[in-house]
Amino acid sequence: MHEIGIVKGMVKTVAAFARKNGIDGIEAIVLQIGELSLVIPEYVAELYPMVVKGTPLENTRLEIETVPGTAECDACDEIYSVIACEGICPNCGSSEKTVLSGMVFLIKALRVPQ
Repeated sequence: MHEIGIVKGMVKTVAAFARKNGIDGIEAIVLQIGELSLVIPEYVAELYPMVVKGTPLENTRLEIETVPGTAECDACDEIYSVIACEGICPNCGSSEKTVLSGMVFLIKALRVPQ
């Protein structure tokens, strides 16, 4: 489960950013996790409370947006869901593709009190 290291790194990055920019309170951290990123959103959500316990981020919410894994077929230019189609173009059956989205693990936003 490599997610523990990813969550710890994300928390460290957010805490450093908040300190550097004089941000006293963060209500929520918004993540984007791609379907093809090899990071399991459920594990991230489960580990987050344990990682932030006893830190300045302990009372923050974690919001996770899943980014669909899409690809364009190199043979026929069909755009399709990599997961739903198991990596095979539904139009021509080719497995040759260019991934368009879904590889991301990104801190999209920090929500701060108004």
